[in-house]
Amino acid sequence: MDVSNEARDLAEPLVVPAVSERKHPTNVGLESILTETSLPYRWRVYLGAGIEMKLLFRLALPAILVYVINNGMSISARVFAGHLGGKELAAASLGNSCFNLVYGLMLGMGSAVETLCGQAYGAHRYEMLGIYLQRATLVLALVGLPMTVLYTFSYPILLLLGEPKTVSYMGSMYIAGLIPQIFAYAVNFTAQKFLQAQSVVAPSVYISAFALLIQLSLTWITVYVMDMGLMGIAYVLTISWWVIVGAQSFYIVVSPKFRHTWTGLSWRSFQGLWSFFKLSAGSAVMICLEMWYSQILVLLAGLLKEPARSLDSLSICMSISALSFMVSVGFNAAASIRTSNELGAGNPKSALFSTWTATFVSFLISVAEALAVIWSRDYVSYIFTSDVDVAEAVSELCPFLAVTIILNGIQPVLSGVAVGCGWQTYVAYVNVGCYYIVGIPVGCILGFTFNFQAKGIWTGMIGGSLMQTLILLYVTYRTDWDKEVEKAKKRLDMWDEKKEPRQN
Repeated sequence: MDVSNEARDLAEPLVVPAVSERKHPTNVGLESILTETSLPYRWRVYLGAGIEMKLLFRLALPAILVYVINNGMSISARVFAGHLGGKELAAASLGNSCFNLVYGLMLGMGSAVETLCGQAYGAHRYEMLGIYLQRATLVLALVGLPMTVLYTFSYPILLLLGEPKTVSYMGSMYIAGLIPQIFAYAVNFTAQKFLQAQSVVAPSVYISAFALLIQLSLTWITVYVMDMGLMGIAYVLTISWWVIVGAQSFYIVVSPKFRHTWTGLSWRSFQGLWSFFKLSAGSAVMICLEMWYSQILVLLAGLLKEPARSLDSLSICMSISALSFMVSVGFNAAASIRTSNELGAGNPKSALFSTWTATFVSFLISVAEALAVIWSRDYVSYIFTSDVDVAEAVSELCPFLAVTIILNGIQPVLSGVAVGCGWQTYVAYVNVGCYYIVGIPVGCILGFTFNFQAKGIWTGMIGGSLMQTLILLYVTYRTDWDKEVEKAKKRLDMWDEKKEPRQN
């Protein structure tokens, strides 16, 4: 190797070749830099990372804030209910937990919009984004109808599940007040994915923050001034979600940013509903299986010896894990947007680079979070409780929590890549195998048969998550991104031309 030549290259100022007009306005120069063989490899990586990091954090940070604020709405409802009484708190917690079913279902089905809108936007098929938005809203609203029937009969269902009669009745009344929220979800998640596909994320933060302020103000009035109790809390929570829906819809309709992607209501949105439902179903299964996995851990803990101690310690650990998971969800959204946009634009190297950049950054953040948990393992539980026994149990579980946080720093980002590529159905099968065929059975064997208790259950669950993460890493590593670009083009051609023939 000629060291002198290499040193001279490093000393000379870097001259980046002129970049031709890009296919996509959000990443000017990225594909050109990554494919410019006249540049040293490390300079291509350095320049590409500079471009990608700006795009990544501009998308991820607002997404994290939206997730935190939306969860804050649910948490604040439980806080107000707790001030009314223990039974009211139990009823609100039960109602919100039951409503997680429809939340996961709608969020998962909305991921199909993320795939199609993201790829269509990258391919400059702007008019199709509005069609996908309307079609997805119709499909999700139709799915919401049977969910409405299910929640209408929540009282006998809760009794069958063994819940106390009084709490079941109060919980069913609270759920009844949330039923209109089902259709708010149907509109919100599709509109949110429509905006994210175009890298428009900041307005959702402002809208969600505004809705949270309205919720806090109105809930205080209904509880302490109007004396409406638990039902007032439920009504205000529903109204707050509809405020988000109304504001997002108004923004989409009136903003000049969307004059090419939103061209008004169209009859074309009624075409291909069944095909769109099948695509959405894979997304829903993928998301729901992931959401239910950690909840099963808490349910199993109730069957262990000293269930109160196990439940309290696991609940604290799960709360900490949920906080760190919010960061990963932001990078999940960013990875999905970047991957789908680049595939639609026909930029395979940019899609590959975006994938690994998002994964690496999220991994580093999760490692820092895990180290913070280990460092504070003897003190962190006192934020939630003053019980010394529970604090000791939490301290023992913190190493397991740290491993979970690190896995949660990788797996959601890879799931976002899967959504961007349209792999939802494949990932759903992976989730079933890793979580429910491996993770939970192994956890039960370790926890109950070998008497490792909560540690055993959590070890099994970590095993399932680790297996899933390794499979997704391998699949992503082995991906032929040129073929993914072709698949994206064929997918868009199918939905655009075959399902909705254009008029000559």
